[in-house]
Amino acid sequence: MSDKAKKQHNNILLAVAGFSTVVIIVALIGFLALDRDPEVIQGQMEVDEYRVSSKVPGRILELRAKEGDFVHKGDVLAIIDAPDVQAKKVQAESARNAASALHEMADNGAREETIRGAFELLQQAKAANDIARKTYERVNNLFNEGVVTAQRRDEAQAAVEATQAQVMAAQSQYDMARNGTRQEERKASSAQVSQASGAIMEVNSYLNETVQVAQMDGEVSEVYPKVGELVGTGTPIMSVSMMDEQWATFSIREDQLKGLAVGSEMTVFVPALDKELKMKVFYVKDKGSFAVWKATKASGQYDQKTFEVRARPLEKVEGVRPGMSVILRK
Repeated sequence: MSDKAKKQHNNILLAVAGFSTVVIIVALIGFLALDRDPEVIQGQMEVDEYRVSSKVPGRILELRAKEGDFVHKGDVLAIIDAPDVQAKKVQAESARNAASALHEMADNGAREETIRGAFELLQQAKAANDIARKTYERVNNLFNEGVVTAQRRDEAQAAVEATQAQVMAAQSQYDMARNGTRQEERKASSAQVSQASGAIMEVNSYLNETVQVAQMDGEVSEVYPKVGELVGTGTPIMSVSMMDEQWATFSIREDQLKGLAVGSEMTVFVPALDKELKMKVFYVKDKGSFAVWKATKASGQYDQKTFEVRARPLEKVEGVRPGMSVILRK
């Protein structure tokens, strides 16, 4: 091959090599410069809610709110008929009235007639004792003169001692009637009144449960029983969604959690509202072994857990409903 041909051949090789190099460089630049399609993570909007339920069983007498109604704190939502509680209230009030009467009796002491009767018995016992003493003195003088026997004198002396004991017993009954009941008895009667009053307070608290009121402003999302149906203790009657307490929840693989720590902010898109929202992460927790993202290859891979991430809008958003899709691009 001539020198000229070799030169042309070398030029062609250089040109091909240069072109190939340029193509590779351009491809690398394009690969590095062009963004990859972002991964789309779909979540949904949620709102806090509470369930309305009663501590007492009964029959639904009236439902004053239906699904979709907006209720305010203190609004009556449902009325329950609980005749058993009403009966218990009557029993508790009767027990309190009886305890109050006993307490008044203990405070007021014995009746005037009782005191007067005890006094008359005391006077009667004293009179009998005086007669017994005088009789003993006469019999004792006759005994000293040898007119009566020693047995007759002993009988007269025993009569004196017996009437003296009667005087002491009558005096004790009179003092008791005049002084009234003991302090311990008055305290016991007062405690019975307090116990009965506490029972009435307990029954009244159950009666208050027959009228269910809204604890917070919100929208009635679901009503469970119908009017006339029986509900047990703690059975939900309706659910109320607090529409101002909005948040979104996402299920995210752990390899996508970068930048989603608690306190971080993110931008999401709500298709139903056709708008973007700024949100702040407030909750991150793994969803357990039942929600594991499995590796597709046995070598060089590992199981990746799924985490639940919750975030709140930085500003209240009008029109948001629970269940609306929320799109996060990473």
